[in-house]
Amino acid sequence: MKPSQPSTLGRALRGFFTDYLPNQRAMSPHTLQSYRDSIKLLLQFVAGKREDPSGLTPEMITVERITAFLHHLETGRHNQSATRNVRLSAVHSFFRYMARENPECVRQAQCVLSIPFKRTSTREIQHLDFNEIHAVIAATDRTQANGLRDRALLSLMFNTGARVSEIVGLQASDLRLASPPNVLLRGKGRKERTCPLWPETAALLRALMEQQGVTSSRLVPIFLNHRGAPLTRFGVRLVLKKYVRKASEQQPSLKRKRLHPHSLRHSAAIHLLRSGVDISTIAHWLGHASLNTTNRYLTIDLEAKREALEKAQPLLIKHGRQQNWRKNPDLIAWLESL
Repeated sequence: MKPSQPSTLGRALRGFFTDYLPNQRAMSPHTLQSYRDSIKLLLQFVAGKREDPSGLTPEMITVERITAFLHHLETGRHNQSATRNVRLSAVHSFFRYMARENPECVRQAQCVLSIPFKRTSTREIQHLDFNEIHAVIAATDRTQANGLRDRALLSLMFNTGARVSEIVGLQASDLRLASPPNVLLRGKGRKERTCPLWPETAALLRALMEQQGVTSSRLVPIFLNHRGAPLTRFGVRLVLKKYVRKASEQQPSLKRKRLHPHSLRHSAAIHLLRSGVDISTIAHWLGHASLNTTNRYLTIDLEAKREALEKAQPLLIKHGRQQNWRKNPDLIAWLESL
């Protein structure tokens, strides 16, 4: 009996994930994992509880089912619109590949690619003030298990503004702790950048490496969990949550903030901005591909807004009296006078 041949969908998935994304597009492992999770969720949704996803064909993945899947993400899994758009981006990419490799799927791919992305709302960027950052780092206790690791972790994240993925992937060989100390970070799209370290941060990292018995020449992770495995992004979130809760006893303002590891990145950017560092340097510091990404920090610096407000004369006050609006028969002249 001949072994069953892989289906058109199965062949397409294999080529998409083993050749197209890693070799032709040179996508990072993080992007591959994100695409994998998106396609896996879609196939499981289309197959339902009674069908085996391996038995699906491209014709079964209709626009109606994809649209229902996207709706399920928001209502059933309670994902935000941004997450929904990330999943749809992976589906779009897969069907572009399908259309290229299987001409009979071109029409279906065109229909799938017509599914629009949803407009997302922009939330206020949550960050920590300097006193709050100091309280969070001070809440760590080096005499406790993982206390040194946690202090070094939080200090490094605030010092460099690194993404959490860059931190958990950091290796001992990426550190240069001799004067002047710095760290090599590998960001999105395999882009590398070097960030300087404060002497205090370098001292903590040096102590952590001595505790672990590693040298800067070894290709081993810096931050480990209690099982000796590399710390995950979820683990970093738990570490931050633990010390934010503890520090909120000294800084009650922390209780009102929605904080996550990326908040330390925002906090580093705001601290640099308030210290007088120019926006271009901050962009390189954070590894931003575009200045437009960095410019958003100009809009959230509340302290700078207060200073501007104090310097600006109130618009409705002139010579100590409030200006009263009076009807102007010439509307155009009135508009030009504003």
